[in-house]
Amino acid sequence: MVEFFWTYLWPLIIILAESLLMLVCVLVVLAYLIYADRKIWAAVQLRRGPNVVGPWGLFQSFADMLKFCLKEPTIPASANKGVFVLAPLIASVLALAAWAVIPVNHNWVVADINVGVLYIFAISSLMVYGIIMGGWASNSKYPFLAALRSAAQMVSYEVSIGFVIITVLLCAGSLNLSAIVEAQKTGLATMLGVPWLGFLNWYWLPLFPMFVIFYVSALAETNRPPFDLVEAESELVAGFMVEYGSTLYMLFMLGEYVAIMTMCAMATIFFMGGWLPPVPYPPFTWVPGVIWFALKGFFFFFLISMAKAMVPRYRYDQLMRLGWKVFLPLSLAMVAIVATVLEYGGMMSGGIK
Repeated sequence: MVEFFWTYLWPLIIILAESLLMLVCVLVVLAYLIYADRKIWAAVQLRRGPNVVGPWGLFQSFADMLKFCLKEPTIPASANKGVFVLAPLIASVLALAAWAVIPVNHNWVVADINVGVLYIFAISSLMVYGIIMGGWASNSKYPFLAALRSAAQMVSYEVSIGFVIITVLLCAGSLNLSAIVEAQKTGLATMLGVPWLGFLNWYWLPLFPMFVIFYVSALAETNRPPFDLVEAESELVAGFMVEYGSTLYMLFMLGEYVAIMTMCAMATIFFMGGWLPPVPYPPFTWVPGVIWFALKGFFFFFLISMAKAMVPRYRYDQLMRLGWKVFLPLSLAMVAIVATVLEYGGMMSGGIK
């Protein structure tokens, strides 16, 4: 019995504890990212933003959560009630599940699997189902139309993100997210003989066009402005979730914001060196890697927030043209260029030869 406990039950308890810790950290960080999003938007418009609930409005997100949880849920009489309730659950659970393989520091990951990139890509593809189910189960033509538009939008930009990831994998030579970060310890700075400029080793510089494509595609993939056509008030009221309220609506928004956090984490790992310090010497190496990871992730989130505050919304035909006629050929060309340089130039020491 003792051997059974230590062999089977104890590893399971450890995994559950790690998963719970990761979920709590993600949700707490998410609460303050929403607060930061509102503050950044307010600063651009010369407003104060949330400043009443708690000191400097720091508890605003928790007050909003309490409000959503205490509101009465309403389900349309003609809706498919089972699918109607299941859709937001699927959207939020899948978004949170992606964080199982994201390393925030060296060996700080719930599941350090060798196909972590494929796992995240598969999870992000499945999130389309939550949106389609929500739009269909509402039994109304407006949510259904918005769900189809959202699905087309997400699938279109997943193609571009896929090619961006391929260029990173060619340079790193691994599908393991931790290995991708470790591969960025050497690179351009090492080749130029300036190893103290560690941030030049990261892939943001040699793969800069793909970094830009990833940034714009991440906005479209997560339905963020200027690509929030699914929720465009002037066109579709509130998109596929127009019939949702209270906790179910909160779960949809939770899934959307967690997906944004996942995109920030992926950008940090793929292009900004993950937990690596910008200069690999003291005092920068004294700072814990998880702090560097959080700072880089917040920088990418700041770029996403500024796009919301500054860029006007696209038309749907412009959105599709950008995805299929601009990003797809560009990313395909970059895959060919990166593969050619790696094969004949030997630019990246960690790349596939």
